[in-house]
Amino acid sequence: MPAFLHTLAMGGPVMVPLAVCSFLSVAVIIERAWFYRRTASDGRCLMEQVRAAVEREELAYALELCQRVRGPLPQVLAAGIAAAWQGRDPDKAMEERALDALPRINQRLVVLDTVVTLAPLLGLLGTVTGMIRSFHIVAQVGMSHPTGITAGVAEALIATATGLVIAIYSLVAYNYFLDHVKHVVGEIEVRATQLANLLAERRAVISGTAAADVEQAHVARASSPVERRSYAAEAAVPHG
Repeated sequence: MPAFLHTLAMGGPVMVPLAVCSFLSVAVIIERAWFYRRTASDGRCLMEQVRAAVEREELAYALELCQRVRGPLPQVLAAGIAAAWQGRDPDKAMEERALDALPRINQRLVVLDTVVTLAPLLGLLGTVTGMIRSFHIVAQVGMSHPTGITAGVAEALIATATGLVIAIYSLVAYNYFLDHVKHVVGEIEVRATQLANLLAERRAVISGTAAADVEQAHVARASSPVERRSYAAEAAVPHG
């Protein structure tokens, strides 16, 4: 380990910002992996449970199901169910909650994106400074001091290799997380659409049932003996 650190130290001053980039990249990778694992949810299973509860007219239980689970998807579904329960538009409620959740899903990924671009540039800068150091030694003492020349070349190569290594593992992690985010966003859109359609069907059924009840009440009222006598009395009254 000390030999490895000594080798890294030979990379010159540019190794300090490269070390900062490496620390930030590793910290973001660990934090994002923990966050995505903690908020992972089985959208298909949750949606089946919610569908069954809504079809039984148990909106309170459907809301409780969503609130038991962590993650952006259950939060979006819970917002839609709560809005429907309160008589508001569930589509707007789910859209608002999704827009609120998206920044948290993408949070800190810009750090990895920046490190992927910055680390190779810092390595290239170390290459340039190392070669400048080598040529400066050649200009001062000529070729009679090969150790100084090779030290500058080593500085250049170490800085370049370090920058590339940091960029490579940061790029792999960034692309993996980006694909995960796309999957989460896509599932939110699909499940929110399914819930919106389910709630719309529920409203249509309730409206149809209410209309049928009203019509049946009017028919029953018109067919009752009291109402028939009332209509007959009204018809018998001479109109001026």
